[in-house]
Amino acid sequence: ADLQDPPELLSDMRAAMAASHADVVYAVRRQRAGETVFKKATAAAFYRLLTRMTETPIPLDTGDFRLMSRRALDAFLSLPEQARFIRGMVAWIGFKQVPFPYDRAERLAGETNYPLAKMIRLAFDAVTGFSTAPLRFASHAGLALTGVSLLLFVYIAIGWLSGSAVQGWTSTMLVTVFLGAVQMFVLGMIGEYLGRLYVESKRRPLYIVADVAGPIQGKATLGFRAEPVEAPHLDDAPPSLPVQRLG
Repeated sequence: ADLQDPPELLSDMRAAMAASHADVVYAVRRQRAGETVFKKATAAAFYRLLTRMTETPIPLDTGDFRLMSRRALDAFLSLPEQARFIRGMVAWIGFKQVPFPYDRAERLAGETNYPLAKMIRLAFDAVTGFSTAPLRFASHAGLALTGVSLLLFVYIAIGWLSGSAVQGWTSTMLVTVFLGAVQMFVLGMIGEYLGRLYVESKRRPLYIVADVAGPIQGKATLGFRAEPVEAPHLDDAPPSLPVQRLG
């Protein structure tokens, strides 16, 4: 290990977990020593852009250095998906999560295992795993092109009504822009359906029960959709139970 995330902080993180009764304590990097300005700027921009694109509130300026309770870890491990963006998945499971600010030191040995290509791959995994916004880009582009075609139509109509000469390229551009808008809008609709299929394919639980109030107590449970159960037929009733038929 490069010891950029110091293990000696675990005792302080454990104390913070006990004091706040939290299930997750995630480390927030106040300082990133030994990193280039480019990496710091791109990392900051990535987290803020991801927060705006996803419905899951992912903490800013965090990594995978965190402390989790057993029930939070069990809920995380139960998620069946294969492409795992850990910091996003931990944020998704819920429970009480508190930050733990610290200053990240320089590497003590070795070189970084996160070159630019790997950082780009991580960004794609994060965006595609927790946001369908890229699939909606075609819909937004189609609506924008529709607005442009309407403005162009108004321009041509005003020119025709005023008797001024309308150049031939305007009508051609109107048809081209309008057809492009229709195509982009149709692609956007296809993207919406693909996004729904992608979300369903993850098979994430509908909810995670953290606590149960009342006499029944237990650990966190997952809220998967229950399968329909066929009602038993009267003829299938156990012989020891009296069966009363009506009519």
